[in-house]
Amino acid sequence: MLMSKVAIIGSGVSGLTLGIGLIEQGHDVSIFTGLSGKDWMTKVPPTGTACRFAGSLDLENELGINHWDGTTPINGVHLTFSPKYSSKPGKPGRQLLDLMGRFSRPALAIDVRLQSYRWEKDFEERGGKTVIGNVDLEGLDKIAQEHDITFVAAGKAEIGKLFDVDEERSIYAKPQRKLALITIKNVDMDRSKDGIHFTHGIKFNFYGSDGEQFSVPYWHKDGYQCWSLVFEAKEGSAIDKFDNAKTGSEVLDVAKSVFKEMYPWDYNWIKNAELTDEKGWLKGAVHPCYKKPVAKLPSGTAVMAVGDTANTLDPIGGQGANNNYRQIKVLLSEFKNNTAGDYSEAWMNATFDKYFNEIGYNTNRFNNTLLEPLTKAGQRMLISQYGSTGKEGDDSIQQMIADAFVENFDNPNNITDTFHDDAKAKAWINKQSGGRAGAIDLSGKLAIAKGQLRQVFGMPRSAHPLA
Repeated sequence: MLMSKVAIIGSGVSGLTLGIGLIEQGHDVSIFTGLSGKDWMTKVPPTGTACRFAGSLDLENELGINHWDGTTPINGVHLTFSPKYSSKPGKPGRQLLDLMGRFSRPALAIDVRLQSYRWEKDFEERGGKTVIGNVDLEGLDKIAQEHDITFVAAGKAEIGKLFDVDEERSIYAKPQRKLALITIKNVDMDRSKDGIHFTHGIKFNFYGSDGEQFSVPYWHKDGYQCWSLVFEAKEGSAIDKFDNAKTGSEVLDVAKSVFKEMYPWDYNWIKNAELTDEKGWLKGAVHPCYKKPVAKLPSGTAVMAVGDTANTLDPIGGQGANNNYRQIKVLLSEFKNNTAGDYSEAWMNATFDKYFNEIGYNTNRFNNTLLEPLTKAGQRMLISQYGSTGKEGDDSIQQMIADAFVENFDNPNNITDTFHDDAKAKAWINKQSGGRAGAIDLSGKLAIAKGQLRQVFGMPRSAHPLA
């Protein structure tokens, strides 16, 4: 195979994973970055939770960069859905249903600051070259002319703006949520007393009216288990309270107040939480969109976007880092097949199209589904799984449906279609249950109705295993 001279702009997870993968194929790779490994550990906040599901972790295993196996294995998801928030004191809104799905293989969420620090060492030990310094447009043009192909994995930098939004593929013109992230400690990792039957479980709290909150077991850069919390606020909603928070401590105070008001069932868990580190927080918004994967520099040289620079997703579905890995897998495969070393603009576009057609379309479609009101098909799926316990050995049809839902986070090609077509959803449940979709749907509706009625009278939802 022909050895090519490759430049990558950016030393985040995407840039380093791609760089290490290309070195393993025998290419000459240089990473240009404004952050040294030490800078990642001391100067920046986490850029996101970056939870990786099993399919993404497979790539880390293949590349030999899986340094954190077993640190905080995430074995499932517990989702609580409430249709509408109420501002009445002590009555934030009735919990409609829960889902507790188990992963067939564990996920991991590792502090991206630690990963970039360690993977930069791996990259250099394997022969990669790291050049520290900010890259502007003029510098990028010079780099691109000196290399066979240049990738831009620095979407938040000025050069990320080189890549135009692909209006045909993108469905949103602006961010759909206002975001706040915080990493916390002094909270239980074991939430079995809350009815979450996983070694470590992701906890989602959804309000159809206001937005979402999710808590992810997380391995901190300083070497201990903690949690990464993300708040997804619809503008003007009851969750939208972080604007005036200017420090991590202030973000944490707001987070606790939101839990107390909106998720009282989880407040005891978070009330004594502490900030993990002074930089362990983030606020902002992202515009979910595809970019044109190729940009032309003043010299006429073409460069290719990768990772978030090429395709930005809202964090609601935990697809960001996983989506980046899916792009990188396609890139590595296409590099291996590109024996002529022809990295033309046509090759770049064709490679991105391959990713889009194989997995990118359904990744974005599934993630965006979670930003929208629940479809009729989605309602059927969630109602039919009601009663899932998340316990090992639960072989009920409800548990099977719940498990299938959470497995879709790892591979959105699995059942994303069933969330958009009620006939397909019913057919899928019939296939799994031996033709009992109607009975399962009715059973779920009756159990949910009973739980709602009991809440009206101030009683727990005894119809559900959590009650």
